[in-house]
Amino acid sequence: MSKRILLVEDNDMNRDMLSRRLIKKGYEIIEAVNGREAVDKSKSEKPDLILMDLSLPEIDGWEATRMIKADKSTKHIPIIALTAHAMSGDKEKAIGSGCDDYDTKPINLPQLLEKMESFL
Repeated sequence: MSKRILLVEDNDMNRDMLSRRLIKKGYEIIEAVNGREAVDKSKSEKPDLILMDLSLPEIDGWEATRMIKADKSTKHIPIIALTAHAMSGDKEKAIGSGCDDYDTKPINLPQLLEKMESFL
C-alpha cells in the first residue's frame, strides 16, 4: 500500500511540481493550501507523513505544526518542515515547534526522499 503524504504548500506551482514528483515515486498525495486546512486534513485523512511549508496563509506552518502535535489523534504523524527561510536558527525553530525534520527550498528531491523514508 502506498504511503499517504499530506503536502501543505500555498504556492500552486511548488505544490503541483512536488506532488507530481512524489506521485511518480509511488506516494499518495493529499494537498492542503493553508495551515487551517493542514490541521483539519491531518485529522480527517490520517496521513503517514506531513510536508509542511512554514509560510502559509490563515495559520502559518509553525502554528499548524503546534496544533497537530498537541492533538493526541495526530501527534504521532511525522512532520518535515519545508521552507525557503534557510536562516540560521530556522531549523531549531522548526524542531522547537514540533517538526521532526527540516528541509529547505528549492527542494533537493533525493535528500527529501531520504528524510521521508527515515520516518516511513
